[in-house]
Amino acid sequence: MTLTADAPQTNQAAPAASGRVTATGEALRRALDGPFHDVKQRWRTEVTAEDFVRDPEWDIPTARAWALEKLVDLAGREFAIAGFPEAQGGRGTQAQSVAHFEMLAMGDLSLTIKSGVQHGLWGGAITNLGTRWHHETWLPDTITGKATGCFAMTELGHGSDVQSIETTITWIAEDGEFEVHSPTPGATKAYIGNAAQHGKWAAVFGQLIVDGENQGVHVAVVRIRDEDLSPVSGVTCGDHGHKGGLLGVDNGTITFDHVRVPRTHLLDKFGGVGEDGVYHSAIESKNARFFTMLGTLVRGRICVGGGAASATRKALSIATRYALKRTQFRQPGLGEEILLLDYQTHQRKLLPNIAKAYAYGFAQNELALQLQRVTDAEGANPVAARELETRAAGMKSLLTRWANDTIQVAREACGGAGYLSENGLTMLRQDADVFATFEGDNTVLLQLVAKALLLDYKKTWGDMDMRGTAQATARMIGGTFLERTTARAVIDRILAGSKSKDVGSRAWHIEMFEDREKHTVEGLAKRMRAAAKASDSFAAVNACQQHMLAAARAHTDRVVLEAFIEGIHQCEDRYIASILGKVCDLYALATIEENRGWYMEHERFDGARSKAITEAVDALCVELRGKALELVEGLGVEEAWLNAAILR
Repeated sequence: MTLTADAPQTNQAAPAASGRVTATGEALRRALDGPFHDVKQRWRTEVTAEDFVRDPEWDIPTARAWALEKLVDLAGREFAIAGFPEAQGGRGTQAQSVAHFEMLAMGDLSLTIKSGVQHGLWGGAITNLGTRWHHETWLPDTITGKATGCFAMTELGHGSDVQSIETTITWIAEDGEFEVHSPTPGATKAYIGNAAQHGKWAAVFGQLIVDGENQGVHVAVVRIRDEDLSPVSGVTCGDHGHKGGLLGVDNGTITFDHVRVPRTHLLDKFGGVGEDGVYHSAIESKNARFFTMLGTLVRGRICVGGGAASATRKALSIATRYALKRTQFRQPGLGEEILLLDYQTHQRKLLPNIAKAYAYGFAQNELALQLQRVTDAEGANPVAARELETRAAGMKSLLTRWANDTIQVAREACGGAGYLSENGLTMLRQDADVFATFEGDNTVLLQLVAKALLLDYKKTWGDMDMRGTAQATARMIGGTFLERTTARAVIDRILAGSKSKDVGSRAWHIEMFEDREKHTVEGLAKRMRAAAKASDSFAAVNACQQHMLAAARAHTDRVVLEAFIEGIHQCEDRYIASILGKVCDLYALATIEENRGWYMEHERFDGARSKAITEAVDALCVELRGKALELVEGLGVEEAWLNAAILR
């Protein structure tokens, strides 16, 4: 059916006045916000552009000072401080902290990452790796922004390979202290937010050495600057200076020269040295201990994906609103100039990406709820925790890649105007760039997803190297990776109720997504089994890496589709559900179209069906073009926050 067939008169949206949202746009926002509507709506009601939108012309000192000032201001108004214990001043759940991060990213990404470093990384390390004493000592001032901190994990010599970092945290038994030291230039902590200027403390990741034995990576809290921001003895901080984006974040380096810290400064929730001077941990395996510690920090990865998606929503909002007012060339014989969004090529640039924005929004909501369920379980469900880590890795990779590609598309869709700093798109593009590599390089994350699929979520990623993964794959249980998400019941009903192979059939969409995942993972499993037996097993397994990435992407696409379907099911407004149904059709068919090479190579459909899919995508773009304004309103970015001169 068409979108207007059952639409009540109140939903016949006319162009909204500046700053106002149509009834349909408001209802779409509510549906997309889902369980986080109240949190996100408070941002829209109380936070102005002046509160969190940065002038793109500011230099580094101005941008840095502004980011810290606004961070403290918003925290004082109880924004972006969810996820901390209430006793220490936190306001809101872990899941709500993700929603706060996503809203911050609709303003300025420097401020977003500044908050992510202060509250998500530094504060998250204290919260998740520390005990009550650590919470009481550091969290109250961390929340307000008085105790500014760093998350000192990455080193120059070791990026993604955290287990091999070189910094040491050595127990000095005779003094009852730890000594934190950078033994080589490669041990220099690098790219660390808050390190260059504002950080007073650092959560330092290093190899814990107790009585000559390496207990693996642990975290110590180290003072790096005094209250007046002068450096402390033994700590050297450097400034990375001008970067390709995020100019408001003071990234820098840190090195330690035999710096002593009290025994109590080791974050020892999962292992530490007691008053008796003996190392203790409830987790015997060093590998298991390491990945348990990292698993508690998964929220940062979820937030990065959500922040990238929010920045992309903002870019799409600017480009679509511009396309609804900018004209180009005249209609033959009529003399009227044609709106950009009336051109098929322009619809193709923007509308499938708007559909992805909705799909990813529903999937992100489910991921945040999954984070909360795992948090509430307090370690009682390790399989669910492993699944969360896998899904977070896949979503982060998917969303940040999409963000970089789509913000560029939005910039081009605005022509030369999109290249002017005053219209906001170039700063979004610069700031979102690094999202593809921090909180986990996307290529590495997709390989982690593939390993988890092969191992059925039940093994820790780090328990096996690539060869070990290949060997374990020989006993892979077929089909278990198709475990349903929370949309299980809805999708089972759809599949049971329709056998249609029409390109517009939701059941067919589901089958195509599932088939691509199942076939790709099974093919990977066969290759990995063969690789495990090869004489040069590294070369054989290494040759599977592209296949691993393809399997991870196919899996994540299927999870996203299921989340979108569940989101529509949860929508009680029939008219809004019908719009979302069309948007979901566009997401599904555009994704199948993007992967049609795979489908045709594997004889899932022929050239005629491929052409029918393209025609269906074109038709959906035409149909949804009439709802373009309402759709970008539904993405939830206030018009005043767009800060684009071309819209004023």
